Amino acid sequence: MYDKLTFLLFIILGSHIIQVNIALLRRYNGYKPFLYNYTVDGCKYLENPDRNPIAKYFGDLFLSFTNLNHSCPFNISSWAEFTNIQCTTLDKSVAEFEYCYIKAVNRTYKYISVKAKINQLPITTTKVNIALLKRYNGYRPFLYNYTVDGCRYLENPDRNPIAKYFGDLYLPFTNINHSCPFNHDIILDKLNIQFLNNQLTKVLPFPEGNYCLSMIWSLNNVRVLMVKTYLELSKISN
Repeated sequence: MYDKLTFLLFIILGSHIIQVNIALLRRYNGYKPFLYNYTVDGCKYLENPDRNPIAKYFGDLFLSFTNLNHSCPFNISSWAEFTNIQCTTLDKSVAEFEYCYIKAVNRTYKYISVKAKINQLPITTTKVNIALLKRYNGYRPFLYNYTVDGCRYLENPDRNPIAKYFGDLYLPFTNINHSCPFNHDIILDKLNIQFLNNQLTKVLPFPEGNYCLSMIWSLNNVRVLMVKTYLELSKISN
């Protein structure tokens, strides 16, 4: 009888920074951690793979099929653009969207504003499912599908680097600036494309293509709000 294993990679990528979290899971009553949960500095690894035998073993599984065939830095240059936003209310008894739109001020400056009216206060528990999708014959999962306890995250964002990266994309433009509980509506005010462009192409560059960032919010243990933000990343010449 064969065991079933799942191999997970979480990658944080920049021109001079590559961090890879490698986790191996084995199925017994669901998939559970098995043997390895390991984070490696990719740039140091690429300089000398032999000095880290665990990373080398997992790297040898896939690197020969990639273009990661040299040490850092990696030159990545692209530009982000909003293409659409969709906000869906899943349970009006708890919360509902008051507005949700993209505004184009001019050809180069666009921003997103969203307001969710909370009908059940206070909010004492929050969970957020974050899924990144990329378009290839329809939108398909790409790299991240992750659920975070929002209240725990707000107490200490630095302990969860993946959640912090996605939180840093929008939280500076919201009134979610304190820990739970919440006794007010949730507002995202004028999240501009210039800020996202820096986050998506400089802080953590992504390859060019069309993306959807899906976020499903559960408040007080009820799935309530879904926001899908569509972006296009296009390559620009240096």
